[in-house]
Amino acid sequence: LSPIESGFFRPAEVGNSMAMESLKQKRWLRLILYLVVLIALSFGLAYVLQHLMAYLNLPLETLATTAYLVVFIVTLASNAAVFVPVALHISIILTAADKWNPAIIALVASVGGTLGEITAYYAGYVGKRVIHLENTPGYNRLVSWMKRYGPWGIFLVSLQPILPVDIAGLLAGMSKLPLWKFLLPCWPGKIIKYLLLCYLGTAVLRLLPPLPF
Repeated sequence: LSPIESGFFRPAEVGNSMAMESLKQKRWLRLILYLVVLIALSFGLAYVLQHLMAYLNLPLETLATTAYLVVFIVTLASNAAVFVPVALHISIILTAADKWNPAIIALVASVGGTLGEITAYYAGYVGKRVIHLENTPGYNRLVSWMKRYGPWGIFLVSLQPILPVDIAGLLAGMSKLPLWKFLLPCWPGKIIKYLLLCYLGTAVLRLLPPLPF
């Protein structure tokens, strides 16, 4: 006899389990689709900005400091906007990394991105419900990482590029973890992620054909 026929599982329980699994799959599919669109927009905008700067023949040597400042501000603002990731900051990082020192761009972006996560941390610290966390794909996995690995869990969350790092900030704030214990492991994960973005992303951009202007 099958588990259902033997009465081990009730039909209603099986139906609910299947419905929950289907719902989880749909959430993951939406997340993947969102990421594909985000990546396409980011690279598309960076591609246009890259050629626009070449067309305008800007004095890049004199604009380095301004570029680093823009990267810092845009990355800070984007990460401070809890659960509102924007393609703009990725495209600006890619464009700047192609024209200036990619290592410095990654460093500046990681500092701005880490400081931006303070918003999520204090949102969790004061108990503010930004969204229903349990409905976020991968939420349970992130919770288990942080409970099991502590600071290493925060590092892993900030290193991975798929799930929002804001969840780690909210969870750290809700658990009243000292701010420095959240920021300290968060920063190395972000700098590694931005280094990969700067070097691999610009390599991809350079493979694309030039615009006809």
